[in-house]
Amino acid sequence: MATETLPLFPLSQPVFPEGLLRLTIFEVRYLHLIRRCQQEGIAFGVVPLAGGSEVQKAGAQERLHDIGCLVQLLSVQAIQPAVLSVACVGTTRFRLGERARGAYGLWSGEIIPCQAPARLPIPADLQPLADQLGGLIAAAQRQGQEGDIPMRPPYRLDECGWVADRWAELLPLPAAEKAMLLAQDDEVQRLQQIAGWLSAAPT
Repeated sequence: MATETLPLFPLSQPVFPEGLLRLTIFEVRYLHLIRRCQQEGIAFGVVPLAGGSEVQKAGAQERLHDIGCLVQLLSVQAIQPAVLSVACVGTTRFRLGERARGAYGLWSGEIIPCQAPARLPIPADLQPLADQLGGLIAAAQRQGQEGDIPMRPPYRLDECGWVADRWAELLPLPAAEKAMLLAQDDEVQRLQQIAGWLSAAPT
């Protein structure tokens, strides 16, 4: 697959394909990133942090996982001088190759796209996860809160990877566990891991 070098946005939590991401941008490096993406019509990569802080600190440097997800801008709104409210949507998982920290501390890296998802059907034994997720969506719709959930139509509740990714975003899992899920290529296994965490969660 073709590779390219794109700007990176390290975050404590990963974003998954088709997941919604809302950001408040105020650091100079990310104001430059958003401006470039608007001007050039390019995506940027969200990479989960393996160490360090989301906000730049003197003398400290972030460590990045080797997996990430490309995102495309949906909207950019200036809420005050040098502060932006940004909405994005995840598109393609990628492996991160060479990476470098440049001007203002902005990261860029070699993006190696992962194989497109197979869009497998939900196995019968995992159907309750899709049903439960559908119930959460329906409840948000009834309460007029559909815009508050980190997903958007079409709701592909019959697809294994889509259901797994939405649960990965919703569950309060440790960041390292979420990064592991993002790196999991097998969609059925990803959903099985989600099922294991849900069954082990206190009720």
